[in-house]
Amino acid sequence: MEEILFLAHRLPYPPNKGDKIRSFHILRHLAQRYRVHLGTFVDTPEDEQHVPMLRGLCGGQVCAARLRPRWALLRSLAGLLDGRPLTEAYYRDKRVAGWVSTLLRERPVRRAVVFSSSMAQYLSGAAQLRRVLDLVDVDSEKWRQYALARRWPAAALYRREAARLLVAERRAAGEFSATLLVSEQEAQVFRALAPEVASRVRAMSNGVDTDHFDPAIAYPDPYQGSGGRCMVFTGAMDYWPNVDAVCWFADAVLPRVLQCLPEARFFIVGRDPARAVRQLARHPGVIVTGGVADVRPYLAHAGVAVAPLRLARGIQNKVLEAMAMARPVIASPQALEGLSVRVPEDVRVAADPQQFRQQVVDLLTSGAAAAGQAARRAVVRDYAWDNCLQVLDRLLECPEPADNGKSVIRPGQPAGAM
Repeated sequence: MEEILFLAHRLPYPPNKGDKIRSFHILRHLAQRYRVHLGTFVDTPEDEQHVPMLRGLCGGQVCAARLRPRWALLRSLAGLLDGRPLTEAYYRDKRVAGWVSTLLRERPVRRAVVFSSSMAQYLSGAAQLRRVLDLVDVDSEKWRQYALARRWPAAALYRREAARLLVAERRAAGEFSATLLVSEQEAQVFRALAPEVASRVRAMSNGVDTDHFDPAIAYPDPYQGSGGRCMVFTGAMDYWPNVDAVCWFADAVLPRVLQCLPEARFFIVGRDPARAVRQLARHPGVIVTGGVADVRPYLAHAGVAVAPLRLARGIQNKVLEAMAMARPVIASPQALEGLSVRVPEDVRVAADPQQFRQQVVDLLTSGAAAAGQAARRAVVRDYAWDNCLQVLDRLLECPEPADNGKSVIRPGQPAGAM
């Protein structure tokens, strides 16, 4: 069995949040075809228990370096002095660098997959490898959006990170054999920002495990029979776009819904709720659960799933998971970017508070079985993981492009200057 190196900035298990869902399914897919050597970071103590399982899955070496967020944050501040992106400095680690160097010297590794731009630094110059970089989203553009939505001094720091990170993304894409983005829309954004590597940029969608997210399974009812009047939002609740989304919905939409349906409830389901999210529990009709062992019961018994994101990049797993559970979904246009779904057959779209109120009341009062079944069929048809990951298989096997390693962006070189 051939050997492959997989680098990920966060331990790719358990698949309980956006990046870990994608990295886990990539890892599992690679392990069916290769002996995988995994280099990654453990950033929460509870994830240490999963390292032995990953060793068994990979079949190769596993370097799972403990990352202490406070020290990593201090280390990242060095980027302010030398011009590097803070996220790259955050994940710079001598242990991982030494492990990668030794592995490539001692093992017959010819291919590598790198998950996130912050891990590309460990394979800079390794031109002997067939290297595929999975950026997932254009993170530099995400930081630019954050800067527009925040005030000084955060806005200034985010603008700096956006500019420095774009240089790093372009440099890595110039060195690597191919670069992946999570949707064709994200790929087009990156091609415009990095035209010198446009021919080597591909889209690889997220999928959803439809066997795991199966509405035919009998789940306990967390709503105690009142789920038909419940709206649910799922996601990591310390992630700012999610925080912004639920705060906006609770303030701008929920009061309008309660005027029509006083018994309606808005459940916010996700780990590590930020202070602003916890405070929403004081609002009439809002329930903040915090982390739960399994989100599927909350999806299975909800009347409707909402995704009112105002800041979003790539593909929203929360939308795919709710659709897979045959739940009707009401989403903002931003939350649907990159998804191949029909509106309103597969999902409903709402762009303002009045549209959200109208769609929520309509689905909660009319019964939404047909809408949920259409959503499930769309996911089964278009978002099976094995089908999505065929893009990666082709990129790992195809011959090197003629310009591999030559379209390298130097620090300070402006976008489009080639």
